[in-house]
Amino acid sequence: MLLLSVKHIIADFLLQTSWMAIGKDQKTGWALPLLAHCLVHLTVAMALLLVIAPQFWFVALIDFAIHISVDRAKGFCAATFGVTQENKHPWFWTLIGVDQALHHLTGFGLSIFMAANG
Repeated sequence: MLLLSVKHIIADFLLQTSWMAIGKDQKTGWALPLLAHCLVHLTVAMALLLVIAPQFWFVALIDFAIHISVDRAKGFCAATFGVTQENKHPWFWTLIGVDQALHHLTGFGLSIFMAANG
């Protein structure tokens, strides 16, 4: 769990550019920024897993698939319903919180999987 939490902090906060963060939530043109952002997650996860638990390399692919799905759902809500910080939408921080909770629950679930199968 610690490994995947560190991965999440690195990929979601340290390595995510403004282009990725803003672009992935747009009504149009979201695909490339979203893909770039999730490929960063895949790369960091794969690197960490190959060093610490190489038998679970495929968990990075699962994490990628879930991350891109969660972020696309958040982007769809943001673009479709105007849930943005610029609009001062009352649900903006709730949407961010749900997004982050789902990412951490993903890490928790994948950690349980690896612990049970390690």
